[in-house]
Amino acid sequence: MRVVLALASVMLLAACASQSAPPEKVAVASAAKHAPQCYSGDHGRFFNAEETTTISGVAVICKPTSDGKAASWMGSKR
Repeated sequence: MRVVLALASVMLLAACASQSAPPEKVAVASAAKHAPQCYSGDHGRFFNAEETTTISGVAVICKPTSDGKAASWMGSKR
């Protein structure tokens, strides 16, 4: 049983060592930083930060979060 385990380990190491150069890292789909957006199911699309609209009869504005990575709907100030 030990022999089988040892042979399997040797074969695995040999297979890993015989591989060609490691694959290059795939570039990120979008290198440019995107501005935060809010999604509206009523309209079926995304709105950019600071855009206003009406959702279910309520006036709202897409406000970025404090870290600037995302955005969420907030009630519009009158």
